[in-house]
Amino acid sequence: MNDMSLGSVLFAFVVYLALMIAIGALYMKKTKNSSDYFLGGRGLNGWVAALSAQASDMSGWLLMGLPGSVYAFGTGQIWIAVGLFIGTVLNWVCISGRLRRYTIKANNSLTLPEFFENRFKDDKKVLLGISSVVIVIFFVVYTASALASGGKLFNIVLGVDYRVALTIGAVVILAYTFMGGFMAVCTTDFVQGLLMLVGLLTVPIIALFIVGPDNLINAIASTNPQGGVSAFLDVFGNAGKPLTFVDILSQLAWGLGYCGMPHILVRFMAVKNDKELRKSRVIAIVWVALSLFFGGIVIGVVGRGYLAPTILGTPETTSVENVFIVMIERIFTSDIAIPFIGGIFLCGILAAIMSTADSQLLVASSSVAEDIYKGIINKKADDKRVLVISRVSVVVIAIVAYVIALDPDSSIMGLVSNAWSGFGSAFGPLVVCSLFWKRTNKAGAIAGMISGALTVILWDYIPLVSGQTLGVATGIYSLLIGFFVSLIFIVIVSLATKAPSQEIVEEFEYVAANKEVAE
Repeated sequence: MNDMSLGSVLFAFVVYLALMIAIGALYMKKTKNSSDYFLGGRGLNGWVAALSAQASDMSGWLLMGLPGSVYAFGTGQIWIAVGLFIGTVLNWVCISGRLRRYTIKANNSLTLPEFFENRFKDDKKVLLGISSVVIVIFFVVYTASALASGGKLFNIVLGVDYRVALTIGAVVILAYTFMGGFMAVCTTDFVQGLLMLVGLLTVPIIALFIVGPDNLINAIASTNPQGGVSAFLDVFGNAGKPLTFVDILSQLAWGLGYCGMPHILVRFMAVKNDKELRKSRVIAIVWVALSLFFGGIVIGVVGRGYLAPTILGTPETTSVENVFIVMIERIFTSDIAIPFIGGIFLCGILAAIMSTADSQLLVASSSVAEDIYKGIINKKADDKRVLVISRVSVVVIAIVAYVIALDPDSSIMGLVSNAWSGFGSAFGPLVVCSLFWKRTNKAGAIAGMISGALTVILWDYIPLVSGQTLGVATGIYSLLIGFFVSLIFIVIVSLATKAPSQEIVEEFEYVAANKEVAE
């Protein structure tokens, strides 16, 4: 990239980052209490709820991980996208409305741990404590992976030292999250979601036009994909080998994680009313379909042909996960030569990373301030004190995540995969049962949460089979096992112990009647 191109890209990055900080400053004036800081006063409109939920969900995986996997191994990688799409649809259609109403009915719960506590009338705060600790631990690591992604993006595109790049990204995310809280995060995520979608749709169309639709197959063939072009385009193959039933099932299992993701569920809780929520469903589902299939998958396929004869992933070239970055650089600095526009699209990748990091940072800080501090340590704390603790928590958690991310060789995809599985197994079955099975009780909830989390740890981290973990030995994604282990424990323990009180049952039946709950 020449000096003029680099300067234009850098200017685009500066403009974008300045806009994010300005949004944080704007909402700082409107944040008066902890409800504003964590849920925006439950005033989220349909468009912001939909795009912020999906932007905070997809992260850099959508623009780097998925296209890179398709580029390297072929369209057989589509099954993760299929699983995530199904999970998104079910989450918006089945979970969103009832969770929003239930959290209001359950003493206006502001966080997922607080909802568990109020839903099961847990006076001893066991559920609150366990779920809060799980959230803080997983989200600190999750945030670190996002910060590391941002550092690597700056490093690749601008040639900035990784640690300097990491610092810039961390400071900007910290600034607007610290100042504006939930509404700042959601508004920036809304902007970022639009930017991501535009980039995902525009770049592959331009690349396909340049390489020529009729020439795409020949261009892909010139890169000698494993098994040939037909294998590369076979959705039931992987790098020239047939996918097994276990392979496909494990990829589809990613969709199970949605109903246990605190940073996504909190958007449902914050929507203004059921009318706005119905609007959000349509917007979110369309966004995900376009982004996953037309964007993520097509970028990997078209990128393979467009970048030919260059083959990414070799010792002489960059990682396959950078296929989108390399496409943007080549299109907008060589083929079209509008580097500032290229810089805007590169900001789309940064947007994907930041939109997840800010949400994770906010949810983790809410668990520290609202659940651990106010819920357990100082039950009489007023809103002003909780707000102060929230902002201090944001800073502390960001610093810890920053320290973890300082290693430029840290495994980002592995951390994301394990955190997704951990949340999906610990919280997913419990959220579903809490909303749809009135016989679920506190003992079952505790058993399900602990068994789900421990299964993931056992499956992914403990070498039990000839020095290998069960995940490596079987090829089965830990979420597929952990989710159903947790679900089984919830059912068995709930049925084996005392039934919920009449008060809990009546509250459940009120929400199940689909009544709009007044705050």
